[in-house]
Amino acid sequence: MEKLQVALVIEILGRPPEHVKEAINTIVVKLGSEKGVKILNKKYHDPIPVEGTKDLFTTFVEIEAELDSLDNYYGIIFAYMPAHIEIIKPENFSLSNGNLTETGNRLLQRLHDYDSITKTIVTERDILLKKLMEVAPHLFKQPQKVLPSLQQPSSKPQSKKPSSKKKTKKKK
Repeated sequence: MEKLQVALVIEILGRPPEHVKEAINTIVVKLGSEKGVKILNKKYHDPIPVEGTKDLFTTFVEIEAELDSLDNYYGIIFAYMPAHIEIIKPENFSLSNGNLTETGNRLLQRLHDYDSITKTIVTERDILLKKLMEVAPHLFKQPQKVLPSLQQPSSKPQSKKPSSKKKTKKKK
């Protein structure tokens, strides 16, 4: 298969800004050292403060890279989770049944791995909560605050609708 040329954007969040710069550079160096990945061009952007926070910063890097295979493409998606990725070249390519099957199976394996990790973490959290309830039940007796939009509707008396019956005057 022909090599792929891709454009991708990787974004990170952190503090302080010096650490954010260092971290984004480390990611780019790691990506460039991956087998089957060649960095062609990169453009770093300076960290900027995140609106509504005191000391969080965000930055991103635009990368153009050459990849040996579609496996590298999907590997980057799962390992680096770019904010954006686009195949620039080739415009069209063909895959054999075997290549597509192999790529699909690698994708499924990665999804199963993530599913397993998620289930393990949820189980561990539940065990910790149960132990915490045994040791410190008073922490769980505080009423939880409910957002007004989630509260039960108040039982306001309904206004009476005007009657459609005509009132007749009684004769004396």
